[in-house]
Amino acid sequence: MKNTNQQTKPIAGKIAYDPAFLSALEGLQPFVLETGADIDMAYDWVADQSNMNSFVHDSMAFNMFYDVFMEAQND
Repeated sequence: MKNTNQQTKPIAGKIAYDPAFLSALEGLQPFVLETGADIDMAYDWVADQSNMNSFVHDSMAFNMFYDVFMEAQND
């Protein structure tokens, strides 16, 4: 019998393949360049655009976000 009290762990990288998340990442650079957003504001914007509360727990997704954000900062 399956134990229904166990919490499920998020699957690493799952968010990184979400179409809404990928679409938000595509719009992140223009957003940062137009608004001068800091990393917190950019994170909140991506989460909002992706329709999710958070993605920091998914290291692959967060690293993708960080790379795009840092690239926008260097432009």
